[in-house]
Amino acid sequence: MKTVVVGITGGIAAYRAADVVSQLKKDGYCVRVVMTKNATRFVAPLTFETLSANPVVTDMFNRETPWEVEHISLAKAADLILVLPATANVIGKVAAGIADDMLTTTIMAARCPVLFAPAMNEAMYTNPIVQRNIEDLSALGYRFVGPKQGALACGDVGIGHVEEKETILRAAYGLLEPKRDFAGKKIVITAGPTREPIDPVRYISNRSSGKMGYALAAAAAARGADVTLVSGPVSLKAPAGVKVVPVRTTAEMLETVMKEYVDADIVIKAAAPADYCIRDVSPYKIKKTKEEISLNLSLNPDIAAAVGKEKGDRFLVIFAAETNDVLKNGMDKLERKNADLIVINDVSQEGAGFEVDTNIVTIVDREGNHEVLPMMRKDEVAGKILDSVARHLKL
Repeated sequence: MKTVVVGITGGIAAYRAADVVSQLKKDGYCVRVVMTKNATRFVAPLTFETLSANPVVTDMFNRETPWEVEHISLAKAADLILVLPATANVIGKVAAGIADDMLTTTIMAARCPVLFAPAMNEAMYTNPIVQRNIEDLSALGYRFVGPKQGALACGDVGIGHVEEKETILRAAYGLLEPKRDFAGKKIVITAGPTREPIDPVRYISNRSSGKMGYALAAAAAARGADVTLVSGPVSLKAPAGVKVVPVRTTAEMLETVMKEYVDADIVIKAAAPADYCIRDVSPYKIKKTKEEISLNLSLNPDIAAAVGKEKGDRFLVIFAAETNDVLKNGMDKLERKNADLIVINDVSQEGAGFEVDTNIVTIVDREGNHEVLPMMRKDEVAGKILDSVARHLKL
């Protein structure tokens, strides 16, 4: 029997953990609950003792149970640690390596997957410090599910509402009984923007953050793939278990992709390479001596089209960032680039596209079948994209 340690922290969504603990128990898992001191102000430990049929741990120094180094024994027993709700406080502590209560010490001692289900006010969730902590933990292999848009305890409506029970359980079961459907497959993924130099200090680029490509790389590696991530300049940490090849220009990205894709089974073009480059790059910094200057641009090579032309039996996934006639333009691109699947997003929508942690996409195949996804975190979108690839390849 597998063991799930459910860590409950001090947030109003603590009561949501009761249904999750109950369902985990019904589904045959051994459930051990660890509550922070603040969590016990929202829900009594007796509730979780009754639902889990196990004592609830609330104190680092409880002497009422048989002696053992309890945070170590819990960490060793756990096949998964689920933190629900995950407050900004606990996310920040784990990201900083702070272990000052039973829950954080157990997480620090664990070698099993750790899944956070964040819940907090929208302003807190979107705070750059919280987002940086989530990015740092994600790069280290910690997993997140949610939050979603909804009514918040403070009366606001926005992102920060704890994810639904079914979605949390689906994410938990995915880690407890992990898919290895891409084992033995090599996947080449591109991410981020490219930069085309104007002179030694200036360049043209775009707003791509690379978050979607990095989420795909992390998800594919977790599902057993041998992943090579060809990345333009971004401020993201390399996902665990992924080979990262940094590039700067579109020409460099093309050269690297064509080299790496030779023995690949799947290519996912999530990058946003610059369409144009400067025809005559100045060897010196251009001085500000004129009211206007002109830049002569040349069309860059089309990486997706180059792969599509030579792909053979490889499976090619491309992206389309559109602002009008979204589905039509995306399907036209799918045909032109000889791709097998296209992920289309309307970047004019709030919560989609560049520089955000969420996305709203439609996945379309060559037969015109399409799956419309609601707004969700990019790591969740990555899982949906890989599910679609797996279905088409019958993995």
